[in-house]
Amino acid sequence: MTDVTMRAMLEAGVHFGHQTRFRNPKMSPYIFGERNKIHIINLEKTLPMFRSALDFVRRLANDGGVVVFVGTKRAARDPIAQAALRCDMPYVNQRWLGGTLTNFRTLRQSVRRLADLRTMAEDGTLERLSKRESSKIKREMDKLERALGGIQKMENLPDALFVIDVGKESIAVREANRLHIPVVAVVDTNYSPEPIQYMFPGNDDAISAIGLYANAVADAVVEGRAAAPVAEVNGEEFVELDGSGAPMASAEPANRPARSRKGRSTSTGRATRVAAPTEVALAKASDPLPNPAADSETPPPAEQTGAPKPDPVKRRRRRAMSPSGGESPESTHD
Repeated sequence: MTDVTMRAMLEAGVHFGHQTRFRNPKMSPYIFGERNKIHIINLEKTLPMFRSALDFVRRLANDGGVVVFVGTKRAARDPIAQAALRCDMPYVNQRWLGGTLTNFRTLRQSVRRLADLRTMAEDGTLERLSKRESSKIKREMDKLERALGGIQKMENLPDALFVIDVGKESIAVREANRLHIPVVAVVDTNYSPEPIQYMFPGNDDAISAIGLYANAVADAVVEGRAAAPVAEVNGEEFVELDGSGAPMASAEPANRPARSRKGRSTSTGRATRVAAPTEVALAKASDPLPNPAADSETPPPAEQTGAPKPDPVKRRRRRAMSPSGGESPESTHD
């Protein structure tokens, strides 16, 4: 566990503030005194506040959160980049572009443009272009690399910001406050601590002090990720964890009903798929027409069978022509 001591802070020069003429009145509770017209910060108040900020970062990393390391001043560029790369977190150490958080969608377009330029450089497309066009694309790629190289893998808005020098990074702090993103920052004696949610007073100019802050925050991120609960997934898509981080027993039975392609259960008692009206109409049209004559046992009448009807006039003529006056065999046959 990361444990920053007061001796380490003294050796790093955390207790040195700015000149007395630059004092911010809101930082008076954290000033121990002055020496050679330079304010001395009370480390007895800095140490517990710094540990509280580290606890917040540790809990955030334990939950899978993302912390952006921000430090664009010359003394903070290398410590910020090294600490962020060590804990695999995004960082900004060259220039904070306005709208990095509040206009994140446009920022992602610039990141995709940077990826396209890298692809052109790798597959040899730049070599086939003219010298003028190739140099122009290279300058654009270098500019995007400096501004977006540290946050190119950040797909969504971060969960917190770690800032060195809240005065120089005032735009980043304002954007985070507008989006309700918590800010962890060191505040020197010449700035106001009000816009910072997790502040700790300290020196923000010395390289040794900045390295102490950045390494401690990186260690907190690493420890938080290492302490995150990892549950083995046995064919389950989601595993619910209890308060202690242990997987909870599933309330569903072991033998689950099979599911159809539509996502509905095919077992009894569950909702089943209802055929559409078009499908019902097509099914009726494909069925054979009913034949009442074939289903009935009684023979159909002559009108339905199509047999010719006997003519009564011909019957009378045949009777008259018969010598005996009876019906002829032909008439009986008819």
